[in-house]
Amino acid sequence: MAADKKSDQVLSVEKRLKALYELQTILSEIDRIKTIRGELPLEVKDLEDQIAGLHTRIENFSNEISDLTQAMAAEKAKIANCRELIAKYNEQLDNVRNNREYDLLHKEVEFQSLEIELAEKHINEHTRAIENRKADINQTNERLEDLQHILKEKQTELDEIISETRQEEENLRMKAKDLESHIDDERLLQAFKRIRKNARNGLGIVYVQRNACGGCFNRIPPQKQMEIRMHKKVLVCEYCGRIMIDPLLAGVEEAN
Repeated sequence: MAADKKSDQVLSVEKRLKALYELQTILSEIDRIKTIRGELPLEVKDLEDQIAGLHTRIENFSNEISDLTQAMAAEKAKIANCRELIAKYNEQLDNVRNNREYDLLHKEVEFQSLEIELAEKHINEHTRAIENRKADINQTNERLEDLQHILKEKQTELDEIISETRQEEENLRMKAKDLESHIDDERLLQAFKRIRKNARNGLGIVYVQRNACGGCFNRIPPQKQMEIRMHKKVLVCEYCGRIMIDPLLAGVEEAN
């Protein structure tokens, strides 16, 4: 009875390792499809971000023009008010009764005249600023058109590649998901995913090649090689941390 239970446990480890290696094969094929796409997805995303940034810049320029236009309107209203006051003070100058009153009115006229000059100066500054912002908008629009044209080409190229590989990738993902559901050791599955994520070539499980780890190619001690061939427990490379299995379990005939 104990022997049967032990045999079932060994078989369970074998099944897990075989399932992991099969999962690795499917995930590597998905990686190959992603490699075919190359840097296109990143390039498309970068272009989209740049275009969004240019739209924001144009919006900011437009808001600044609106603010400057309102400021110009305020300055023009101020000029109109100052001229009304000057006309009022000039009428009062004709009816002054002493020099003190004359001086006060004259100073008011001079002050309002200076206010008009200052307002006109501000209007000129706002006018130049508006012209500059309009030039900035035109320049940004030109850049925006160029990027939109490039994005359209890149997006078309990416869509063509995706359409060619979409069905294959979906089938592979479904197979991978189904395999994961059959691996009853969640800790082992998560460890495999973590190792695979950290591995440069995306391999989380490898088979032994010429008495060495198939991932980092460091030599494996004879005792550990024997343990790997027995399929009784999950073993990892002490150098690279990848899970190791023997070639026969991976369906590979090891060369002498």
